[in-house]
Formats: sequence, C-alpha cells, structure tokens
Amino acid sequence: NFGGTIRINRVGLCIICALIILFIIYLSPKHFSLQSDKVNLRRLLLASIEAAERGGREVIKVSKENNLKEEIKGKTKEGAKIPVTEADYRSHCVMYYGITKLFPSINVISEEKEGEKECKNLVPLDIEPRGNLGIHGLPDVEVEASEITVWIDPLDATQEYTEQLYNYVTTMVCVAYRGNPIIGVIHKPFGEEHKTVWAWVNKGKSPHLNFSKVKLKENEKPVIIVSRSHHGNVDKLVKKVFGENSEIIYAGGSGYKSLEVASGNVTAYIHKTAISKWDVCAGDAVIASLGGSFKTLSNKYLDYKASSEHVNTEGILATMSMIDNGKLTYTDV
Repeated sequence: NFGGTIRINRVGLCIICALIILFIIYLSPKHFSLQSDKVNLRRLLLASIEAAERGGREVIKVSKENNLKEEIKGKTKEGAKIPVTEADYRSHCVMYYGITKLFPSINVISEEKEGEKECKNLVPLDIEPRGNLGIHGLPDVEVEASEITVWIDPLDATQEYTEQLYNYVTTMVCVAYRGNPIIGVIHKPFGEEHKTVWAWVNKGKSPHLNFSKVKLKENEKPVIIVSRSHHGNVDKLVKKVFGENSEIIYAGGSGYKSLEVASGNVTAYIHKTAISKWDVCAGDAVIASLGGSFKTLSNKYLDYKASSEHVNTEGILATMSMIDNGKLTYTDV
C-alpha cells in the first residue's frame, strides 16, 4: 500500500533545524555571537585610562634603568631624526596588547609595531573604576565595533625623554567614532603628582579639567606654543596671525602642548610640519570636549578613521579662544 501517511518526528526535525542554524552561524565571520559586535564605550574609556597609566609606569622604569637603547627609526621631511627607545617599545606592549586583548574586534593603531612575541610578562588590564577618576555615573553606551578606531602614542616626546626633559612626556590613547575623536586620555607619568586627564565628548571629563571659553582681549598678548624640535620656522606664521607682540613658547610633545591649551596657559598651539595622528588625536578629543577648536591650518577637522592617512600634512591650530580663522589660510604655510 503506497498510499499511507508519513509521520514526521517533530523532535528530530527540531534537532536538524538547530544543527543547520548552528552550522550557518559557524560559517559566518561573527560566529562567536548571535548579535552584531558591539563595544561599550565606558569600558573602553576605563581600559584607555588603565593602558595609558601602565604605559607610563613602563616609561618610568626604563628611565631608572639607565639604558634607553636609543635608536633612530627615521627622519622627518625636514631632516630631523626620529628617535625610539626601549621605553617606547615596553609602553607599546602593555598599551596595545592590553586594549586589543579586551577588545579584539576594534581597530587599534599604535606608533610602534613591536610584535606580541617580543613583549614580556603581559598582564590583562584592570578596568574596575577608581574613585579618584570621576568615572562613576557615566552612561553605558554601545556602538558598532567596526566604527571605532583607537589611536595609541606609547611615548609622546621621545626626543625630550632622551634629554631627560620629563615634564613634556605623556602617554596617550584616543578613541575615534566614525572618524571623530570622542574620547581622549593623556597621562603625565613624571612629576610629584602623576596626572591623568581624560575627556569623553558630551559625556564627562576629569574632575580637574574645567575651562571657560573666552574671547581674546584686544590688548592681551597672545601666547602661542609650538614644537621645540619640529617647528618648521613657524615664527613668521605666528606673527602674521596673532600679531607682532605675540609670545612664542617652544615645547616638546603634542600631548603636553594640547594640555597647555586646555588649561588656558596659552592662547593657541600651532604646528606647521607633518604630524602623525596618534600624536594629536587625544588632545583633539580633550580640547573638543571643552568647546575648543582643533583643526588643520586649512581650517579642516581631522579624520581619524583607520582607513585615513596616518599622517596629517596640513598643520595644526588648536585653541580655546575665539580666534578669527579667516585670518589664517593654508597658503600662509
């Protein structure tokens, strides 16, 4: 009798369907999760702070060992030597791999390229919030991991570090979302009080990081901070834009100079020559969080996407004051 009914075993069918679904998930690039890959920005901020501070501790350790193992890894377009030390590499190890181990699906770009095999005694980052950071009360914000890029400078002001000008030295982490800098962490490892400054645009900032945006008074002498080692004859540009009575301060480290702007100690930070984005991203985020301006000399915002050029060749003008940008064009450079 070929006309009989066929009975389907529902349990068996469910098992087969489940196996098919699991097989499809396994073949997908994100088979580890049924949901899209998200990143919690509050946790990433905590990781960034811990990474910058751990990097700073490595920088201090190397300075006390009295063996920097200094090398020259290249030269700038203007012919200035670019040094690198054992401290750069050790700081890179704890910062880069500390963040990538916690957030394996985000793009992390560091100035140094030391491989994990060369990094010793790596310890996972501790991202439990501490009371003195002012982190409590920040929201849990989740975004797509693919839209995040983290920029790391394991040791900013390496030249000054080799000269024992430690006040200019910082370690920095910056988080960019869709190319915009939204979280900046700048850690100063040296000094009586090791200071960490952080800012999350429109969400929060370090308790001691406060500044009221003011208009430069008509008779006030502008104070402009520039690079001591890569200034590129910026003096004429400063005098043209800010007047002949402008005072120029030469300093090391983009992180240091950005903090001088954020704290109101200087009118503006100007950089004329090429500069890498890991040098400026954290300062950009900090100054932006306070309502300041951080742009190229051609009056453009910087793009911090992973796919963008890693070097900015159009200079920097960062300020908390209300300056007429129309007075400055890239043709002045």
